[in-house]
Amino acid sequence: MAVREGTYELGPDDGRLLVRTGRSGLGRRAGHDLTIEATRWTAAVEAREPLDASSVTVTVAVDALEVREGTGGVKPLTDADRAEIVKNLRKVLDVHRHPEITFTSTRITGDGGIEGDLTIMGRSKPVRVEAELDGDRVKGGVTVPQTRWGIKPYSAFFGALRLADDVEIGFDVRLPA
Repeated sequence: MAVREGTYELGPDDGRLLVRTGRSGLGRRAGHDLTIEATRWTAAVEAREPLDASSVTVTVAVDALEVREGTGGVKPLTDADRAEIVKNLRKVLDVHRHPEITFTSTRITGDGGIEGDLTIMGRSKPVRVEAELDGDRVKGGVTVPQTRWGIKPYSAFFGALRLADDVEIGFDVRLPA
């Protein structure tokens, strides 16, 4: 992966940062697979040679996570459903005590891997983000189990409908010229 050396400051105008959830449990057919977008985030990218001198830092505002799509389910997702999901999301992530989610790289490898610490609700855990360069775009993501950060996946109907533990975080950004 080769990126022109320099400092890049990125945000929502440069691309998208999405969270995708799934569902589990006996009642999973009633629920929706969600696509949630971070509408307020920043990324600072220091691209250097050699590559291991590079770094990436991403900060996401928890109160700026918005439901963009809900697929599946026995009925379409309504605006009221979306509002309730956002309310629950902010409660689960304890937005008042932990207003940000951060990722800070610790190592960037030559095979498209970006290793670093993902901090959710004040708990930092190591992850490996897979990224690929396509022209001036960088795309990639990572799958993270919520329970690794002490988050109990949302459930309803006495646990018959649950959010799947694994959540996919993906990004697609354009690097400025």
